[in-house]
Amino acid sequence: MQKFLLLSGAILGGLGVGLGAFGAHALKPMLETSQRLDTYETAVKYQFYHAFALLITGLLAYRIESRLLTYAGYSFLGGTLIFSGSLYVLCLSGIRWLGAITPIGGVLMIVGWALVAWVVANGE
Repeated sequence: MQKFLLLSGAILGGLGVGLGAFGAHALKPMLETSQRLDTYETAVKYQFYHAFALLITGLLAYRIESRLLTYAGYSFLGGTLIFSGSLYVLCLSGIRWLGAITPIGGVLMIVGWALVAWVVANGE
């Protein structure tokens, strides 16, 4: 599981660089016209935060054996895909109802952080 968490974090981080550069250069005029540049930047920012969260969780999993770390990793990954993914699609397509599912990703991210905190505090 550690390898999966570390690999997921590395892939999300690399994609974050690519998507951030793509947004800053190729998409910037369109994002400015649609007034979605801030939204796109938020998606990239949270993707990076949770790429690091996955890397940290993977490293913790080498030191602490806990299925809760696995659940935290899945929460971070799923949360990032839903949160950032829905914002990317919203920015590129203009489909506004996607904003309604974005908070589901945020909740999953919070669950991931809570699970990591629980494991660190309780050693399980």
